[in-house]
Amino acid sequence: MGNSTHTALDATALRAEFPLLATPRPDGGAVHYLDSAATSQKPQRVLDAMDAYYRETNANVHRGVYEMAAEATERFEAGRDAVARLVNHPREATVFTKNATEAINLVAWAWGVRELREGDEIVVSMMEHHSNTVPWQIVAGITGATVRFCPVTPGGEIDMDALRGMVGGRTRMVAVVHVSNTLGTINPVEEIVAMAHEAGALTMVDATQSVPHMPVDATAIGSDFLAFTGHKMCGPTGIGVLAAAPGRLEAMEPFLGGGEMISDVTTEGSTWNDIPWKFEAGTPPIAEAVGLGEAVRFMEEIGPERIRAHEKVVAQSMLDALDEVPGLTIYGPRDVERRGASFSFSLDGVHPHDIGQFLDSKGVCVRAGHHCTKPLLRSMGVQSTARASAYLYTTDDDVIALRDALVECREWFGAA
Repeated sequence: MGNSTHTALDATALRAEFPLLATPRPDGGAVHYLDSAATSQKPQRVLDAMDAYYRETNANVHRGVYEMAAEATERFEAGRDAVARLVNHPREATVFTKNATEAINLVAWAWGVRELREGDEIVVSMMEHHSNTVPWQIVAGITGATVRFCPVTPGGEIDMDALRGMVGGRTRMVAVVHVSNTLGTINPVEEIVAMAHEAGALTMVDATQSVPHMPVDATAIGSDFLAFTGHKMCGPTGIGVLAAAPGRLEAMEPFLGGGEMISDVTTEGSTWNDIPWKFEAGTPPIAEAVGLGEAVRFMEEIGPERIRAHEKVVAQSMLDALDEVPGLTIYGPRDVERRGASFSFSLDGVHPHDIGQFLDSKGVCVRAGHHCTKPLLRSMGVQSTARASAYLYTTDDDVIALRDALVECREWFGAA
């Protein structure tokens, strides 16, 4: 694989690198995995890298002076280097967490609980994942601050006029998703960050659905905090990332206390380690960091630009295919330049859970439910939707299988 932006990505060939996708179903059919917005599949090289850590250099990091411990530390920190490089961010301000949810909670507790006061406002969009809503509601309940929700337009985009009217002198934090996991909408995060900073507010960008799918430059975005997770970008579960402004991390108190994150401990008190380790209490997810580093190198070899170009083609194919299914409603923007390849939809007369189960019988894996965006779905007047989400290994065959299974599903449930 090269990193040329001019060479189209061969998703069919790429599938061979993913053991689960390369293995036929018991009936001999292919696995049509269309739930990558929930979690991605893992290439063999990521599994091998994690296995090699455990087999060759299983030792704790930053503590032992023996050769095996030094090698473990080197592999662990190489994972941090890779992640920081991918999003163009200083490594010392690239913190490993359990997932993106923990990264956002870290900010909510280490900054929010200490800094927010009664009368302060936290502005979030209506399309936020619960991970970028619930932590702010919790700290607002403790501090007396208020969480305000910016509405979404009928076309599935943040209402920027409403947002401009909401962000003002009382705003302390603006928390916004880069790409919606439910609508697929790509939000103008650089513009939103600039708006918030002009008002004197900090910003949290949830980049969970953008970093795996397109080039993301954390420095260019300029957000005070940016969170994403390993398991949606060909890496393992159990590891996420907080890419923060170094000065913000320096000024914040730790979120968790214990080993690793200290400089000294006495009976009178403790002092903290340098960033990023100040926020990494206890034994970290070592094998997961090794696996995430390998996943980043895998993505870099393909090229984030090529991944994005492939997904725009897939998104258009999915739009066209879903439009061929009578009685199907797609939520979110229809312009593939303004959205990712994650599509929520409903089918007249068929419950989303029934859609999910029927499609599973045809080897098509989709999500059904509220997608951790209950305020958004309520604002749209629906309780749940089905969702098909693509990634770098999604092929034309997957899209055709989705369309054909939905047509058959409609007939099966008598909605035709």
